[in-house]
Amino acid sequence: MRTRSVLLYDGDCAFCTSSVMFAERRIRPRCEVTPWQFADVDSFGTTRERAEYELLWITPAGTIHGGAQAVAKLLLHAGGGWPVLGGMLTLPPLRWIAHGVYRLVANNREKMPGGTPACALPASGRRRTHASSRSSAR
Repeated sequence: MRTRSVLLYDGDCAFCTSSVMFAERRIRPRCEVTPWQFADVDSFGTTRERAEYELLWITPAGTIHGGAQAVAKLLLHAGGGWPVLGGMLTLPPLRWIAHGVYRLVANNREKMPGGTPACALPASGRRRTHASSRSSAR
């Protein structure tokens, strides 16, 4: 069993990589940070498709939080004032707003600063619904 949470991100996406590097430098979350391309996603209880679709926070117990809630967990596991912001992102209505903003950015990440055409989600990933991206315990 793992003793630390793991943050899985898209290492092929320049925008995602830059965002994670910023978080490591400035926010300093207490977790392991790994591109999903270098991880055995099956061993984390998830799929390549989900890892392509959203940032994933995986607890030592195997609970998976995706998208905006993965960001919230990252903030909750950091020092300074970041946990306050992370906690706020878990509560309605900020949770709903964060989800919408996350999906908007994720669906257009190739257009974000530092993004490249390689950052684009597959067309099938852009059409997923909110229900299919909910956090789940594994």
